[in-house]
Amino acid sequence: MPTYTITELAREFDITPRAIRFYEDQGLLSPKREGAGGRTRVYSAGERTRLKLTLRGKRLGLSLSEIKALVDMYESPKDTAPQLKRFLTVLAQHRETLERQREDIEVTLAEIAAHEEECNRLLAGEKPLKTAEKKTASRKLKDAA
Repeated sequence: MPTYTITELAREFDITPRAIRFYEDQGLLSPKREGAGGRTRVYSAGERTRLKLTLRGKRLGLSLSEIKALVDMYESPKDTAPQLKRFLTVLAQHRETLERQREDIEVTLAEIAAHEEECNRLLAGEKPLKTAEKKTASRKLKDAA
């Protein structure tokens, strides 16, 4: 069975050894210790897979506790149906959060566009828009987005 050093894994996944040690501290990885005083970390193929799943979870925006729960389920000898159902639940919750964030971002971008338009108007020497006109212009920008 192949083994890996912390340097090899850091290089392979383009992360720092410090990040790998952090994942160890969080209980996501548990390498064997070898050498004088157990100073050398030796990662198994299973630990490499755990790191890969951890990084995938981070890219999906999952918290470390969510990742740990999912990775721990992955390694359990039980049927995979409960793991898949739990993963689907986590993904649905995460999707809902991202959808809310997207809505907030779209509203904020529309507000920024309205402010930019007003600034450009003023710079061009035009009169400032009245409040009712600003709301109409803002609605048009939101609808365009």
